[in-house]
Amino acid sequence: MSPANNNSATVKHIVSGALGFKERYIPDYSNLTAVVKILKDAGYRIVLTQGVYDLFHVGHKRYLEEAKSHGDILIVGVDTDELTRKRKGPNRPFDKLEDRVEILSGLKSVDILTVRNDNDHQYKLIKLVKPDVLIMSETTEDFGDEDRRNLLKYCGDVKVLPAKAATTTTAKLRRLMIGGMEQLGDKIKLVINEFLGGIDYESGNRVHTGDSQGASGVLPKGKTGRALRSRTKHSR
Repeated sequence: MSPANNNSATVKHIVSGALGFKERYIPDYSNLTAVVKILKDAGYRIVLTQGVYDLFHVGHKRYLEEAKSHGDILIVGVDTDELTRKRKGPNRPFDKLEDRVEILSGLKSVDILTVRNDNDHQYKLIKLVKPDVLIMSETTEDFGDEDRRNLLKYCGDVKVLPAKAATTTTAKLRRLMIGGMEQLGDKIKLVINEFLGGIDYESGNRVHTGDSQGASGVLPKGKTGRALRSRTKHSR
């Protein structure tokens, strides 16, 4: 099948609403550009959003559902593992890219999935798709007010959505870390108490053994006297 026919088949699958990881994941930007052009020429309103989607939670689901409500086709740019580490820290992501993309492909609100690479400018995917609506979360720190004004050159509109749940991935991780630290603290206290208890026990044993020699550890007077007389007699 030629690339053009393949892209047309991909578009048919996308607009049918059928779920499927293989058909909806388009990491190659050339193929993505071709698919987006076909959709735009057919009159579909394109919505784009971007993010990590690590440790997927209900807030992510609600956010994507609202994003989709602003158009016909929702494209989600998912940060690669390398970009995630650059943005979120060396211990992220917890879920590798392939797993995050597969989870998102199971959502009816998501029509197309692609990637954001760590060596690309943060505007690159936006410039390539030129969406009718660009959706951002108010929790993101990557784009300020000036960025949003600049991005209007490449988008029909930019909308900022509020957080859709009382939790975020960062908040979940913080709770997990605090819980783990509390458990570790309890274990450390237990080990210390057991150790100190063993010291007290050994100290008590040493004091008890020493009672037969007196508090000072010196032999009783009678025994000392016999020992001295014995040595004196032998010397004579």
